[in-house]
Formats: sequence, structure tokens, C-alpha cells
Amino acid sequence: MLNNHPKGLIPAALANMGERFGFYTMMAILTLFLMSKFNLTGTEAGVYYSIFYGAIYILALVGGVIADRLKNYKGTIIAGLLVMTLGYCFLAIPQLISTKYIALAALLIIAFGNGLFKGNLQALVGQMYDNDKYKGYRDSGFQIFYMFINIGAMFAPFLAVSVRNWFVSLQGYKYSSDLPGLCHEYLGGAMSPEVINGRFTTLASEVSMESMDVTDLTAFATNYLEAFNTGFHWAFSTAIVAMIISLVIFLVFKNKLPNPKGKEVEVQADGTTITKEEIKQDAREIKQRIYALFAVFGIVIFFWFSFHQNGLTLTMFAKDFTRLSIFGHSISAEIFQSINPILVVCLTPIIIAIFSRMEKKGKQPSTPKKIAIGMGIAALAFVVMALGSIGIPTLNEAKAAGGCPEALRVTPALLFITYFILTVAELFISPLGLSFVSKVAPTHLQGLMQGCWLAATAIGNFSLVLGAMMYENISISITWTVFAIVCFASMFIMLAMVKWLERVAK
Repeated sequence: MLNNHPKGLIPAALANMGERFGFYTMMAILTLFLMSKFNLTGTEAGVYYSIFYGAIYILALVGGVIADRLKNYKGTIIAGLLVMTLGYCFLAIPQLISTKYIALAALLIIAFGNGLFKGNLQALVGQMYDNDKYKGYRDSGFQIFYMFINIGAMFAPFLAVSVRNWFVSLQGYKYSSDLPGLCHEYLGGAMSPEVINGRFTTLASEVSMESMDVTDLTAFATNYLEAFNTGFHWAFSTAIVAMIISLVIFLVFKNKLPNPKGKEVEVQADGTTITKEEIKQDAREIKQRIYALFAVFGIVIFFWFSFHQNGLTLTMFAKDFTRLSIFGHSISAEIFQSINPILVVCLTPIIIAIFSRMEKKGKQPSTPKKIAIGMGIAALAFVVMALGSIGIPTLNEAKAAGGCPEALRVTPALLFITYFILTVAELFISPLGLSFVSKVAPTHLQGLMQGCWLAATAIGNFSLVLGAMMYENISISITWTVFAIVCFASMFIMLAMVKWLERVAK
């Protein structure tokens, strides 16, 4: 699978893998941390989640401009890793994160560092395939790069949850996904006597390691929240270690990566060097390329708006309406987020093999057509969720009862199937979209156009809160139906543009 690819691909992928490990350690627990730490509703947490997730990608546009102007991609990437490490240090210290606004400031520091790092590393990967020797392997190269990203993301939720639950157990408690919200409700005086004497008291006794009846519910609620929230901070600290590892990998292997400093573009062809001035496209061609890229950017906004619900409404659904046990063993709601990266790692070689076989037969779809197919597959995932959610109560009904009754909770298999389908869709869209951008972007705007791809992702992410608002205020099944409609509509629009996009890409 790695044959015929430039030597710099694996070092770049490893550096990105370490950074993504730290990032997804945080993202696995971020929504539930915000709700537990600051007593936020799902919609309120969704606002902060959307701002952060959107800022990560919109700031990649800034990072692309900086790198293009300085012609120093590697220096910008190193600066990004250092800035992200600083942000994680803030999140790891409970005394510093005393308000939700300070937490948001720490998140925005991480977002700025990510903006300096993410798009520019992708631009370097694209530059490797500007060499005629490798240009035919661009799509598979980005798929391999994307697979390594998800190796980092694959273990992150397990580590985050393990560290959090380890700290909670040191304080004499067991994990319960329902208790943080119930503790806030009790301390705020908003809990009904039925819930106090029923579910809350029962759960308080069940999570106490000493297996004794809890008599002082106020002390219990205060102590459990303290243990639970401090455990989150300990989990954030593991991201610091991952960032340091990523930085070391990049520094050790950076000489294997392209270095456009001093030359705006370098293309190897038959042993000769061709600079940007010699291959500059004319103005009309540049305009066509930019128009095509922005058309694709517009489509992927709706994919990321739907797909990135995995860290928001799908995680909330896992907590609120899913049976958190597999083969008799309890699991945490955050663990479901590990399904996607595990499947990416497992499915990427299969997808590459299928596309390679189709290529040999002359039947491989073009990159724009693959993106359209991916949108249709994403729509099917939300159709599955909509059908599987029929009959469950609304969130307000579940909250009034102190949580959704176990008998009405859905099987974990529903989320497993959904994540499987979404992962296939992702493999048709995300790595191939990166490849399309690197192929079509004008030669002197590589960093900027990679930043624009991420900026389109940002717009989708800024819209994530709409999912949380629907989740909390309308039928759960209808919420998933909205996402399905959005993805189907995007598929048809993309199909209508395929011939034009194929012509520009050639």
C-alpha cells in the first residue's frame, strides 16, 4: 500500500497522528465536560462546541495565508504545535478554568495553534505529489495520510475516559453518565421530590464504592461533581504528552518534507527543476480553478454540519437514550466516538484496493463523483438513526422522569451501524476532498486553498449548534431526518456539477 509514495508521507502522517491523538482525546469529552463543569444545557454546550470547532477550521485560513506569505510552511507548523500545547496546559489546570469564558479562551488558543498546523501540513503533503513520479498516487496518498490521522483518534476516547474514570474511582465513586446533570439539578433546587427519593438516591448509593446508603445528598452531589470534573482535567493533560510527541516527530523528520522556501513551487520532471514563474497558469484558468474549488467547498459545508454531530448530538444521544452496556459490561458514552477512527483505519486499505482495481479496469469514478456518492452514503446513516429513534421519548420527557427508562433505551448497535455508514461516507469525501484541493488549487495558492477547504468545514461546524437545538426541542427522529435531507440535497447538487468539475480538474 505504501509503494510508489514519496518518503516524506509517513513522517508527515506520524506527526499528524500525534497531534490528532491529543485533539481527539479532548474532543471525546469536551461536550460532556462543558455540561458537567458549568451546568450547561446541551444547546448551551453546543454553542461553545460550535464556536471552537468552527474556529479550528476558519483559523486554518489564517494559517494558510501566513505560510504562503512567509514561504515557511515548516516554521508555521512548528509554531502551531507549540501554541496548541499551551492551550492544553490551560485546560489541564482546574484552578485556571474557573468560568466557561476562560474555558472558551483556552479552546480558542488551541484553535489558533491548529490553524497554523493543520492546513499547512496538508499543503506539504500535496506538494510531495506535484512531482510527476508521484502525481498518479495523489488520491491514495491522502487516504493513507487520513488513515494515520485516525490511528491517533482511534485510541483517544479510550484514554480520555480511562483517565477520567480512574480519577473518579480514586475519590471513591463509579462513573455514571446521568449523575452530573442530576447533581446540578439537586443543588440548584430544581429536582422534584419523586426524583430525589427515587432515581437520584438510588444512583448515589450505586456509585459509592462503599456500597452504603447516601444520607447527605448535598455533600454527595458536591463531591461527585468535584471528582467528575477534576477527572476531566486530568484527561486533558494527556493531550499535552501527545503534542510533545508530535513535535519531536516533526522536528526529527522535517528534512524529508518539501521546502518551498526560496522557490514558490518546485516540480521535478525528468531531473529538471521548474519554478512557479515557468508554469504559472493564465488568469482565466486560475479563475476556473478557484470557482470549482469554491463549489466543492459549498457542498462539504453540509457534510461537516452533519458528520461532526458525532461529538455533539450523537454523543448526547449515547448518554441520554442508549443502553450503555455491551455483553454485560458498562461503557461510557464517549467511547462511541472511537468507532469512527477504528473503522477508518480498518476500511481505508479496503477502499484503496477497490479504487485501485476499478482504476485498472478504467471504471474508477472521478474525485468529484466520489464526493457526491459520499454525500448520499452520509444521508443513509441518518436515515438509519431516524428509523431507530422512532418511539423514544423527547429529551424533555426523559428529563422529567430523571432520565430515559432503561426499557426505552436503544441498543448500542444503532450507533455502531450509523458510525460505520458515516465512516464510509467520510472516506469518500474528506481525504479525497483534500486531494482534489491539492490537485486543482493554483500553484501559488496551495496553503490558502487548503485553508479555504478548512474554512468551509468551519462554516459547517459553526452550524453544529442547530443540531443541539433540534435535539433538545423536537422529536429525536425528526432531528436525524433533517440531517438526512440536507445530505441528500447536497448529493444531487454535486452530481449536477460533476462534469464541469471533472473538466476543470483535468
